[in-house]
Amino acid sequence: MTVTAPTVLILAAGQGTRMRSQTPKVLHDLCGIPMVLWPVRAALAAGAERVIVVDSPARACEAVLPEGVELAVQPQSDGTGGAVRAAADRIDPDAPVVVLSGDVPLVSAEAIRELVDAHASSGVAATMATAVLDDPTGYGRVVRDADGSVARVVETKKPGDATEAELEIREVNSGIYVFTGSALLGALPRLTSDNAQGELYLPQTLDLLRAEGALVGAHVVDDERLMLGVNDRVALAQVRALAHRGIAERHMLAGVTIVDPSSVNIEVDVEIGHDTGIEPFTTLKGVTKIGGHCTVRHSYLVDCTVEDGVSVGPFAYLRPHAHLREGAKVGTFVEVKNSDVGAGTKIPHLSYIGDADIGERSNLGAGTITANYDGRSKHRTTIGKRVRGGVDTSFVAPVTVGDDAYTAAGSVVTEDVPPGALAVARARQANVEGYGERREREANPAEADGSDHLDES
Repeated sequence: MTVTAPTVLILAAGQGTRMRSQTPKVLHDLCGIPMVLWPVRAALAAGAERVIVVDSPARACEAVLPEGVELAVQPQSDGTGGAVRAAADRIDPDAPVVVLSGDVPLVSAEAIRELVDAHASSGVAATMATAVLDDPTGYGRVVRDADGSVARVVETKKPGDATEAELEIREVNSGIYVFTGSALLGALPRLTSDNAQGELYLPQTLDLLRAEGALVGAHVVDDERLMLGVNDRVALAQVRALAHRGIAERHMLAGVTIVDPSSVNIEVDVEIGHDTGIEPFTTLKGVTKIGGHCTVRHSYLVDCTVEDGVSVGPFAYLRPHAHLREGAKVGTFVEVKNSDVGAGTKIPHLSYIGDADIGERSNLGAGTITANYDGRSKHRTTIGKRVRGGVDTSFVAPVTVGDDAYTAAGSVVTEDVPPGALAVARARQANVEGYGERREREANPAEADGSDHLDES
């Protein structure tokens, strides 16, 4: 059976006042991207024909949406039914319509595909995703007819909303739906706001469809994470912990060793090659890319590229546009920013490399500094191949060091160094004999002239 690609609506117009934030709830960060992009990406990966985000008049989501994702505006805050109504002119009556929430981020592409397939094969007007929970407290219970279709959803927000028998039901509504486009378009104009909140609720469409003889189905999903919505920062932290675990599992199944997944922070857009090891207390952020057979120890990497066989850390900080080429090494307490570190090059420890280009198989000593900022502008340092830098060397940019050159320990290099040369850029040492004794006499003049003897009178 050929299933028509769905239109996916993502409801994201809520203000999320319980977040206590000036940032709209769905734009809060979740593992490196705004929360709303999780269901957006899932919908795109599921093969949606159109993805439409329904936003408030402030259009806060517009700036973060990928190319091709549409924005519809809900003119007033009148509930989930009003949000879907705001996108009604984008709905294809001949295609399935999936409705997701921007604050329920852990929905997967696989779950969307399964829900759409289940809907298509059942021939019903609408299908809701449900889950069977050990503790269904607080969720709407799904009451089924004898034929297995959904008779109704019983809310349990207040005492008396449900009977004792209904409270025993463990199948609950996830709030994720798929409709036949024509059925949804027929029901939307008939929604009413006859409720305590005076809003239009999308679940009422199910009652309207059943009243006219249509069937409503339910598809049970195994992943309880689909149920988790974010209403406050506590819930966001809980969802983030699950998201981090899912990201780590994805990498481990792809051949990455993560020694302790609970102690690492890996954001969603990070790429890691097989047979790379990530040790505890490591943070990998942004669009960081790490090749295969690398080792990252207790380090912080942001928007950088690490090629195959590289060793990083412990306690290294790779900032945006750091590029470590194959087999390079960045050691303890090394910071690299906007620099290209050549293949096999070593920067062992206690160094800052910023705005620099370093050739292959160079070795920079401890305490190497590229002084890249003159107070007005940034300048680049160019260090050639097979350069041997002495400890405590500072390169004052702009400066170029040729291939096979050396620098003496303690040098401040302000001029270009020719290939193969040794740069000695430090004051000549002079030893002052007796300096220690002189300092002692100056500090204690009374002892020096003998005036500290006892009074004999």
